[in-house]
Amino acid sequence: MAKFYVTTAIPYVNASPHIGFTMEILQADVLARYHRQKGDETYFLTGTDEHGTKLFNMAKKENTTPIAIADKYAETFKSLTRNFNITNDDFIRTTEERHIRGAQKLWKILADKGDIYKAKYSGLYCSGCEAYVLEKDLVEGKCSTHKTAPDYLEEENYFFKLSKYSDEIRKLIEKDKLKIVPEARKNEMLNIIGKEGLPDVSFSRPKKNLPWGIPVPDDSDHVMYVWCDALSNYITAFDFENDGANFKKFWPADVHIIGKDILRFHAGVWIGMLLSAGLKTPKNIYVHGFVTSDGQKMSKSLGNVVDPFAIIEKYGIDPVRYYLSREIPTTDDGDFSLTRFELLYNTELANNFGNFVNRVCSMTEKYFDSKIPKSNKAADKDAKTVECKKAIQDARSNFDKNVEKFDLKSAVECVMLLSDFGNRYVEEMKPWALAKENSEILPSVIFNMVEILRGTADMLVPFLPDTSKKVLDAISGDAIKKPDVLFPRLV
Repeated sequence: MAKFYVTTAIPYVNASPHIGFTMEILQADVLARYHRQKGDETYFLTGTDEHGTKLFNMAKKENTTPIAIADKYAETFKSLTRNFNITNDDFIRTTEERHIRGAQKLWKILADKGDIYKAKYSGLYCSGCEAYVLEKDLVEGKCSTHKTAPDYLEEENYFFKLSKYSDEIRKLIEKDKLKIVPEARKNEMLNIIGKEGLPDVSFSRPKKNLPWGIPVPDDSDHVMYVWCDALSNYITAFDFENDGANFKKFWPADVHIIGKDILRFHAGVWIGMLLSAGLKTPKNIYVHGFVTSDGQKMSKSLGNVVDPFAIIEKYGIDPVRYYLSREIPTTDDGDFSLTRFELLYNTELANNFGNFVNRVCSMTEKYFDSKIPKSNKAADKDAKTVECKKAIQDARSNFDKNVEKFDLKSAVECVMLLSDFGNRYVEEMKPWALAKENSEILPSVIFNMVEILRGTADMLVPFLPDTSKKVLDAISGDAIKKPDVLFPRLV
């Protein structure tokens, strides 16, 4: 049996989930469901990043403990997976013992390899990013993300010899042994590596400056910086400390799904760590863009932050899953607009797919007492029946190709095109007229309609799991059991 392992990045727990991460976890869920549907043994991991300066300072400000803050927000992210019908197999928290021990084991492996050394660091540090930044990356002296001036920092840290692995990382990316999708992000990463290669990276912080972190093995004065802490979650979830059975079974990851802002860390630092440890590297890194709100970057001050919980509660799980898959470009920036959301809901879910479901079920009920008629050999050779079969096969083929190349938007469009074909087939064949004429081809026409619907619903399984189940259940036996209206029109 083929294996498939997919991960999301693990978000930092200093705020509730936003719509961008909701899209990322949906993308991973779609791939996981798709591969399970194919019969692959699938593992889907998500989780939360729970150490660092921001969380420590937040706890001080709120007069509580860092773990209390982490517990609160980790539960919120877990709640999102439940509320959004996400089928993750595990949820890793970086404060869990299995993770801490696994990260410390990885550190020791890198240290024993001679790839970790101590040195004095002096430079610019952005507290918002919790990262050291270069002056050339600043915009008018400020962090391009947080719009604040970084602090000058001078401290003794452990460093990881990332530079040692630059050439090997470059070759992996160039030869697509580490495939980065889309191509533009692959080129971006190659440009980041450039001729000079990747610099060594700070790998720890003094505990006096960052009390909330994983202790560095054999040095209680230092805690791990984010690289060995957060990035290692992809293997620590598999009991890496003890070479767990799932680690042997599922590693390397088939797909890491990440946002474009953390590409250099996943395709650079993480890959260097794995090479140093003698571990296999992931096969693919799929990179998505950002989600804006009505054309503007989301911010609390503008009051345009989209709350995924509120949207799901108002419109339902599957409509939100549909919009994020159908409207937002899979690997580029996209916009979340309620106006556009409601338009697509009415035109595509209600009028197109919902209408087709209703027509198939109603006409089968009306003309054949809900029993699905059989096709006949003569009708199988009919040009229209052949056209229907080809439409179903072509839609499925194009759908699979798009999912496999991480173009989920185009995959959903394949589904809706088949549903639209089904509606046009009904209009062209006019079953109501055939029934009046007592035409001998009516059974084949209804049979073809059911098969088009079956093909459509089958492709929707990874995207709209509840809806597709209702439809497939309705047409699974000899007789149709008409479901309730799937998508009542919004007015």
